[in-house]
Amino acid sequence: MSARPAAAVLVLLVALAPAACSAPEPGPAPTASASAPQDVAPSPTESLLPSPTATGSAVGDLAPGFPADLVSPPEGSEILVSSAEPDAATGLTTISLNLRSPLGTDELVQAVRDQLGAAGFAETVVDPGASGLAASSTFVRGTGGEELLTLGVLDRDGVRTLTLGGSVRR
Repeated sequence: MSARPAAAVLVLLVALAPAACSAPEPGPAPTASASAPQDVAPSPTESLLPSPTATGSAVGDLAPGFPADLVSPPEGSEILVSSAEPDAATGLTTISLNLRSPLGTDELVQAVRDQLGAAGFAETVVDPGASGLAASSTFVRGTGGEELLTLGVLDRDGVRTLTLGGSVRR
């Protein structure tokens, strides 16, 4: 390339550089509805149950088929939600019990411990550690350990919330 065409290319680049670096022409301003985030409030009608026709769960009561003869809510407790789902293939029933209680943590755990111990479950106290729980235990019955329940107690503002769940043979 000779000096003359190289100089022409250099002049062309210098002439185009300001146009390439300048701000684009302003376009239409975004409208408020297009740029403002939409407020989405949670639906107050959302259910705690997976579907309105769930037959293995109950809010405020023991679910149909819940083994109340094995473990029943301690005196003065308020049942939040419970479930009992039998598995015909294994003969086990998966249960869950969530309740609030005015009992102290030790009294609440002892009430469940007494019931499960009388039914032949062996308890292993688990250090709740950093989980934020006031108490945590597992209960196992049988040599294969197929019957297993896990208990956790959360203590907040003078009220204990207990969660018990796992599989039991009926």
